[in-house]
Amino acid sequence: MKTILVTGGAGFIGSNFILYMLDKYDDYQIINLDKLTYAGNIENLKSVEDDARYTFIKGDICDRQCVKGIFLKYDIDYVVNFAAESHVDRSIDTPDVFVRTNVLGTNVLLDVAKEAWECRDGFLPGKKFLQISTDEVYGSLGAEGYFTEETPLAPRSPYSASKTSADLIVMSYYHTFKMPINITRCSNNYGPYQYPEKLIPLMIYNCLHGRKLPIYGDGKNVRDWLYVEDHCRAIDMVLHNGRIGEVYNVGGHNEWCNIDIVKTIIGYLNDHVDDSITEDLIQYVEDRKGHDRRYAIDPTKIGRELGWKPTTTFNDGIVRTIDWYINNRDWMEAVLSKEED
Repeated sequence: MKTILVTGGAGFIGSNFILYMLDKYDDYQIINLDKLTYAGNIENLKSVEDDARYTFIKGDICDRQCVKGIFLKYDIDYVVNFAAESHVDRSIDTPDVFVRTNVLGTNVLLDVAKEAWECRDGFLPGKKFLQISTDEVYGSLGAEGYFTEETPLAPRSPYSASKTSADLIVMSYYHTFKMPINITRCSNNYGPYQYPEKLIPLMIYNCLHGRKLPIYGDGKNVRDWLYVEDHCRAIDMVLHNGRIGEVYNVGGHNEWCNIDIVKTIIGYLNDHVDDSITEDLIQYVEDRKGHDRRYAIDPTKIGRELGWKPTTTFNDGIVRTIDWYINNRDWMEAVLSKEED
């Protein structure tokens, strides 16, 4: 039985990944290390809390003794590092929090894993450190073109700068120590369990409560949207078959302006929930500082090398997502009240 240390596993993508892996594989043990900040919700994993293959540990990736204790107790084969502060707006307000978790925390994980996995001939076979990163490390695109793995890193917010720093540290451990690593850089994810500060769940929540829908600037900022389960499949493939030392971009070739996403949500809720939910709720607000205009990922490499491609169309994925939040209103209320507390 292989053992995966998943950090940040109570968050949006991390919890979806754990559920995906436990459903797909019988021979994996998963250790979930999460600090349970405002965006981490252990209730996301209630369906597997009694599964003998799953263990939850509350802790901070910056706590070296905590991380070291996990490696001493368990024979960790893989580390999949989701743990990160990830909301751009918050990074503008408190950059130091992002540097601590995203940069120093990643370095702690790398250092402890290196110490545990090193042997006389380099590193023990079958080990890997997988860093989950973001397309935001590449900066902003114009109206045309795509981010490839060769695109120069040009972060423009404290959040993306901290993720870029973490990526560079991960890559340095490969070049300096020959540590077995991969990095994945994904486009915007959507789906169940996403904290309602992000665009899609926030708009759904506000619509259901008759609140205004704040749209930055002119609403024409473009993002490439990827359903979270497709991202989990990509991580699975890179974990098992990605070439050591390589970066893989994961994107859906599914670009939408923010305002069109919002209008899609309004239209669905108007038709299926409440016809008083209309575009009158839209409220344009002052643009975010340093707001990147467009992101778009070229996933050719992961498709060519590993056979991955997204299988969930946006039309299907957005309906599944909206329906999940409609049917889990208690979940939304609970996570929001947790932060208020």
